[in-house]
Amino acid sequence: MRLPFAVRADAAGMRIDWAAVETWLGLRLPSDYKELAAAYGPLDIGEFIWLHVPCVQEDRFDYGDWLKDTHRNCRSWSRTAPPSTPPAFHPEHGGLLAWGSTRRSTYLFWDTSAADPDQWPVVAYDSDAAHAGKNPWQNFGLPLLKMLEATIWTGLELPPAHEQSVFQRADRRLGPLPPTAKRTAFLPHVQPWAPPPPPPVEDPVRREALTVGAGLETLQRLVPPPADPYLGDGSWDDLFGQLGTRLPAEYLQLMETYGSGNWSSWLNFFAPLPADTPDPPRAFRGLLDFATETLDIYRELRAAHPEFQPLAVWPEPGGFFPFAESIDGDALGWLTIGSPDGWPLIVYPRHYDQGPPLTTGLIETLLDWLRGGDAPECFQRLDQDDDPLEYATFEPWRP
Repeated sequence: MRLPFAVRADAAGMRIDWAAVETWLGLRLPSDYKELAAAYGPLDIGEFIWLHVPCVQEDRFDYGDWLKDTHRNCRSWSRTAPPSTPPAFHPEHGGLLAWGSTRRSTYLFWDTSAADPDQWPVVAYDSDAAHAGKNPWQNFGLPLLKMLEATIWTGLELPPAHEQSVFQRADRRLGPLPPTAKRTAFLPHVQPWAPPPPPPVEDPVRREALTVGAGLETLQRLVPPPADPYLGDGSWDDLFGQLGTRLPAEYLQLMETYGSGNWSSWLNFFAPLPADTPDPPRAFRGLLDFATETLDIYRELRAAHPEFQPLAVWPEPGGFFPFAESIDGDALGWLTIGSPDGWPLIVYPRHYDQGPPLTTGLIETLLDWLRGGDAPECFQRLDQDDDPLEYATFEPWRP
């Protein structure tokens, strides 16, 4: 195999079970890709293109998860840019299959509609064009190695974007690039990836809970709680004494049922009571520590830009009191107006304007969101082709 780039010695080969990978995909993969992956593993090509291969590194990369997330995200993002109808993605017949990405959030796929995988052309999804309201898809019409060669030596045209767009790059080409390749820096210790076991048989009780019922009992049917929820050490009364107030009973019920953890891989509920260990991680320092840290930052921002931070903050009268946080930095909390059981929920969004209080309680808000229904604007949304049951999850945490 003649390569258009020199590969550094740190790019070690991998023993990949291609038969297992291709059986799981239901597709044969291009021979040049398999040769590259087996000889060098994941590659950083031209200091710009990441070629991903069937490998895994704990807490860094899982080939199967990466394929799923990349296909889902590009499908969802495509709905907001012309032609507003996403292309087919694998495992649909002839659908796009991801193999790489770039440092500028361009995602690289094969069009798998041809019978011979060695003839599959490379297709790019360009985020700049999508943000600018233009068609983000570009079919280069070249198989993998020829596409990489053209990218390195001459560059390839990317989809156009608005001239005035803040996302517009002066250079609307992919490349030219240095003719070099090396092991991907964030994947220094990868192992060959193995296909996951078949999914378990679907629970009809969970499926029914997507549409039938309300309240904590229904939430428990939809998302079974852990056997031993973790709240931290100490007692609620200790916490109430430190806060100078009780907390809403609905929050206590939810935490005593589920404890600390992450909902739908997006919304984090920290342990309300501090862990009785030296220097615990942030998630286990207790609700008071989390609220204090979040509100100190809010006060600083409010002093500089009060138009964007309009809320009073606890312990000011009616002030905002946060108790949960998204992975995107949005904070979910209450406005401490009246008695605790009457405190309205509100979201302090990181990337949106401040909205009004929510009209639903905590458990109803969670249930509606997990079902793919109404939710605050900043909440992570399901794509219309997603199965809500797949994303209705809770990962419990312990120190």
